Amino acid sequence: MRSLLSWLSLPAFAALYLWRASVREFPSGTPWIYLALGVLLFVVYGVDKRAARRGRWRISERNLLVVGVLGGWMGAVVAQQVFRHKTRKSSFQWAFWATVTVNAVVVLAFV
Repeated sequence: MRSLLSWLSLPAFAALYLWRASVREFPSGTPWIYLALGVLLFVVYGVDKRAARRGRWRISERNLLVVGVLGGWMGAVVAQQVFRHKTRKSSFQWAFWATVTVNAVVVLAFV
């Protein structure tokens, strides 16, 4: 169920973003920033998962959350499901979804 909700967050945010863009235009580079940060965070989650499996140096949860709140959270949602990474630790999940909420509120605030 949690996985389904994660996947549903992507079209829900896309709808919110498109509605907001129809009301008032975003700065022209905004979609590219979301795309770049999303791809970056997807890759970083993959690197962190690999490091976890090998017992190596890890990327801090704080850094993952910061890039997520800046707009990379969509890549994190996909990475969490693809790599099955950071999905069981409830404290991280609460913080992660709080950053998603903050990002959505910021998008709405610019109406």
